[in-house]
Amino acid sequence: MSAEQSQPVRIVTVDGDADGQRVDNFLMRWMKGVPRARLYRAIRKGEVRINGRRCRSNDRVRRDDQVRIPPVTVRTMSTAIATQDQMSAILGRIVHEDRGLLVINKPAGMAVHGGSGISLGLIELLRQARPEDRQLELVHRLDRGTSGCLMVSRRRSQLVALQNALRARSDIRKRYVALLHGPWPPSRQRVSLAMQKSSDESQRRLSRVTKSGKPAETRFQVIEQEGDYSLVNAWPVTGRTHQIRVHSAYLGHPVAGDDRYAERSQLNLDRQRGHSRLMLHARELKLSLPELHLDVHADSDIDFLNQ
Repeated sequence: MSAEQSQPVRIVTVDGDADGQRVDNFLMRWMKGVPRARLYRAIRKGEVRINGRRCRSNDRVRRDDQVRIPPVTVRTMSTAIATQDQMSAILGRIVHEDRGLLVINKPAGMAVHGGSGISLGLIELLRQARPEDRQLELVHRLDRGTSGCLMVSRRRSQLVALQNALRARSDIRKRYVALLHGPWPPSRQRVSLAMQKSSDESQRRLSRVTKSGKPAETRFQVIEQEGDYSLVNAWPVTGRTHQIRVHSAYLGHPVAGDDRYAERSQLNLDRQRGHSRLMLHARELKLSLPELHLDVHADSDIDFLNQ
């Protein structure tokens, strides 16, 4: 359900965390629910002012600037109210906290944000549990079925720094543990297969291996092999959608419980063995930035280690 809500003129003082941000991006934070076209029209018509002067969308705000936010009508989506138990549970899953960053051990089955029939994702739940943190934003995403380390920034400057590091892929190292079908060859330690985004007949988001796709590389290491499955470590060198899942499935060893990339017979075997979830867990997160060095592990949700 949605509702329309009128907001009056506001004068906002730019804080240090927004120093240097483009005006249009700054406004998106303060005019949530306003269509982009309306936001840019307000800039063009002079309804947005910086220190009393007109501005352009690519101008940058500076600390202590006074920004006029025009009166607008916003369309707000009704957000489900989290219970005390839900808020306590998500706060109990924080595995790292500092001035600019939270790392959450996301449970399997929880979406990182609301939408598509999901009224309350992890970020909405966390914002309700931590109302004093006004700038909580997802740094990256995990698939709904994947559990493990998820970064949530507490400051815009940290968000920008971490997202830049993720794009560069040089300062952040993620290690996943996965349960794969079949005996993964121990000698196959590097998989380099280009990938491209796609969708299935029901418009579910997918990725596929194709020579015309973007470069994608994953490193694998066998931890243990037993029966019909292999337990492996996986390090995505690049960050393509569903990369570990697609690379392993393309080579005939899909992640157990993967209803997008595994064969029906493999999913039937998973159900027989009690594997009711996607057996993929973001176990370790290491990063090295000028102002932040981090080595975080999340081991409590690797429920398939003993299955």
